[in-house]
Amino acid sequence: MTKKEAAEAVRAAKARLGVTWDQIAEAVGRPPAWTVSALLGEHPMSAAQAEAAASLLDLKDDVQQALRLQPTRGALETVVPADPTIYRFYEVLQVYGPTIKELIHEEFGDGIMSAVNFRLDVKRVPDPAGDRVVVTLDGKFLPYQW
Repeated sequence: MTKKEAAEAVRAAKARLGVTWDQIAEAVGRPPAWTVSALLGEHPMSAAQAEAAASLLDLKDDVQQALRLQPTRGALETVVPADPTIYRFYEVLQVYGPTIKELIHEEFGDGIMSAVNFRLDVKRVPDPAGDRVVVTLDGKFLPYQW
């Protein structure tokens, strides 16, 4: 079984059982964003993490094994994402990417934000004009070393 097939099995079981990503994350013992990413194939899970998820979702051993495989990260179906939610992040980086880069360089110097030593959080924040989506990208600064 591939990681993509495992992700499909996870999504189907989640829908069938009516469990939330937060419930799965609690069973796995990791933050929700990491757990979802791992279950969608972007991170390898430990044996204990894969077993906890599979147990909660009533998934077979082949899914557990696939969840433990090393992934090919960031492999979107297309260069420019077609899904509207994912495309908006692509658009945000097209518009604000140079701004973010300038602000990082001014504050920290010549370097980058790590996507390896990284945390992600997604929250809903009530607002009278319509609820807001707050996405926090929290990566360690890595200076260039010449």
